[in-house]
Amino acid sequence: MAPLEKGVLGKGLAIAETLRLNEHVNAEQKIKVARFLDLGIAALKSGYRNALYDYHFSDDPAPSSAAGKKTGCSAADIAAEIVSCSGCRLGKTRNRAVPGEGSEHPLVLVLGEGPGAEEDATGRPFVGPAGQLLDRMLASICLFREKNCFIANTVKCRPPGNRDPEFQEIRACAPFLIRQIEVLKPRLILAVGKVAANRLLHAGPGQNGDEESPPEPIGRLRGRFFDFAFPGSRGDSYPLSSAGDSGIRILATYHPSALLRDDSLKIPVFEDLKKLMLRLAALDEGYRQESRALMAKYAAKDPVFAAGAEEFLS
Repeated sequence: MAPLEKGVLGKGLAIAETLRLNEHVNAEQKIKVARFLDLGIAALKSGYRNALYDYHFSDDPAPSSAAGKKTGCSAADIAAEIVSCSGCRLGKTRNRAVPGEGSEHPLVLVLGEGPGAEEDATGRPFVGPAGQLLDRMLASICLFREKNCFIANTVKCRPPGNRDPEFQEIRACAPFLIRQIEVLKPRLILAVGKVAANRLLHAGPGQNGDEESPPEPIGRLRGRFFDFAFPGSRGDSYPLSSAGDSGIRILATYHPSALLRDDSLKIPVFEDLKKLMLRLAALDEGYRQESRALMAKYAAKDPVFAAGAEEFLS
């Protein structure tokens, strides 16, 4: 190591005095330093932004007194971060980021794959033909984006040519998605398509997923409820304060764009949606009352559904 030139140390101390760097470093400053170091390590290792840890230092205030002071604690805060993010290559090719939209207290989070051309142009999720079909699918079980749903995507920027998001792109966006789930606290998540279902279930994320197991086909995952656990409980690289079983359940089904290509998929998707309807009716009194007429209509035509809905219609 080369010796310090004369006067360098003195200049350094002078700068420290000017910036008041010789004062006690408080918890907030420690967090900033830790996050800066994490960002530097991520840049050197992979070139992609990793999730931010939920740091706690010895001179932090008690969790109860710190409640509500944390930045990024609302869906709007997270959306603002997403709009300004350039953590992967998609940030350089997009026109607009698409954070998501809907109720701040949704019964259901609807999660898709990634924005398409219309979404990239408007900054809104699911506004093209597939989005219009999704709105009709949700309305068939008394769900609406402006009332009781939040609609988002696994990645927040459009992959060029509408290709599947790549592994590193999904990993770069994952912290935003996990924080959205933490803040929104949906009762259920409806994952539409292979990419969204596999991301939430921690299977392979799509193309170039050589660090994880191959993705499961959506035909195997659809129509079944799965437990959603925040990643920290599974050894993932996104440790969060709420790690562990969230109490949130996931139902996977086909993506609306698949229905536009193949009409035969509409029947199994409707069966999946009716399962979601019954689960929501069991969880939420308000939804149960609002959807009662629709449940009675479906029960009159479907004996299997009628058996499941009997307790809500009696």
